[in-house]
Amino acid sequence: MTKALAPLQDDMFRACLRDDSSDDGDDEMHEECGVFGIWNHSDAAAVTALGLHSLQHRGQEAAGIVSYDGQHFHSHRGLGLVGDNFSDARVIASLAGTRAVGHNRYATTGDTVLRNVQPLYADFEFGGFAVAHNGNLTNATAIRRALVRRGCLFQSTTDSEVFIHLIAISLYSTVADRLIDALKQVIGAYSLIALSNDALMGVRDPLGVRPLILGRVAHADGSVAWVLASETCALDIVGADFVRDVEPGEIIIINDQGVHSIRPFSRVPARFCVFEYIYFSRPDSVAEGMPVYAARKRIGAELARESGVPADVIVPVPDSGVPAAMGYASESGIPFELGIIRNHYVGRTFIEPTERVRHLGVKLKHSANAPILAGKRVILVDDSIVRGTTSKKIVEMVRNAGAAEVHMRVSSPPTTHSCFYGIDTPERGKLLAATHSVEDMAALIGADSLAFISIDGLYRALNKGDRNPGRPQYCDACFTGEYPIPLPDMAENDPRQLSLLSESR
Repeated sequence: MTKALAPLQDDMFRACLRDDSSDDGDDEMHEECGVFGIWNHSDAAAVTALGLHSLQHRGQEAAGIVSYDGQHFHSHRGLGLVGDNFSDARVIASLAGTRAVGHNRYATTGDTVLRNVQPLYADFEFGGFAVAHNGNLTNATAIRRALVRRGCLFQSTTDSEVFIHLIAISLYSTVADRLIDALKQVIGAYSLIALSNDALMGVRDPLGVRPLILGRVAHADGSVAWVLASETCALDIVGADFVRDVEPGEIIIINDQGVHSIRPFSRVPARFCVFEYIYFSRPDSVAEGMPVYAARKRIGAELARESGVPADVIVPVPDSGVPAAMGYASESGIPFELGIIRNHYVGRTFIEPTERVRHLGVKLKHSANAPILAGKRVILVDDSIVRGTTSKKIVEMVRNAGAAEVHMRVSSPPTTHSCFYGIDTPERGKLLAATHSVEDMAALIGADSLAFISIDGLYRALNKGDRNPGRPQYCDACFTGEYPIPLPDMAENDPRQLSLLSESR
């Protein structure tokens, strides 16, 4: 590996452990990407842009669309939100064709550059190929190093580009066989949508950690447009009907002959990401057959049963804490009120030039509804605590509004481990729950009490009964440290950290 390539290799590894060393940095966990694809629609690019709009919560750094008109591929990728890139009718008009694939990307702490924006596209001997990827490959660094030694030239620092090069060097003749060949060499959690000259393809990893669904639009002439997307909310906005989830380890191939399924992997127990129910998926989506909104309310109700405390008002930390707070209020009989108001018009580029202004930054997103809070015993309900910096400011803000008591309740178990499967989390040492007891965390954020839903309570709320340690039904590694997919890049790049992970299990 040459010195010039080393930074690119390091960037890929660091992508598994996004971190902002500032205590005032973003204090939430974020999904990495949203993907959308459509086949056989006269307004393919416009429909894809709408689908990406509905998946904006899954990525706000950049957006891209690649379309195909039967002869040529067309691409437009840009930094920023979907509306920043695809509100101009001329851009949509330039993306000709009846089939398209699109991608939203979540911002990282590294440089935001166009070369990392997806879908990635390449011209092969068999034609064009575009790929949009959600998730993380845990052996991407090792594969990349081997490919570089073979002479492959990488243009981005994303692990997604590994797919492009593995397909390029494959000796199989069909696109599907080349894709399968590539998939059998990668390890990780992923869902991806790919577009070639002759097919739209959707893939989920063998454990089904990341979501992907299939839908259809019925045309007036009786023909059908097929849709692949990260969530069902993307179907709703484009008038598509839900058909089914793409199953773990399944490849869906859509072409002029219809929809075909290939299962190149041995079946293993699924491990869908449990955080999709807690935070990532939009509340109006249905994930793996379960309405997300209803699931969050049940989680809140279970949280109330486990950790009730006398109080006057239940207040969500908006917006993600709202459904769980509603469930908590319903179960506890304590009134639900919007004691914190969120400003939805805060841009990510706001400049905080001084320490004093930076300290006030939480008020850009949230403000206290003082008449609701003054003199009250308040239960704050939030979805998670990562570093604790935001929670501390929220508690302080509520106290300053006159609350008599402030109790924090969290609708996920303590986040004690980093995610390596496509979720943006700090390294383990900067996760508050990894280094502090619950009592110490309460003191640090300034709450009168703090409680998290238990891992068993979370499983009960999702109608799974208590968690079976020998056979968990979700990927819950961020709470338990039980990683269901190997981490070969971690073992190579930071064996000490991997040892700490193993010791914690």
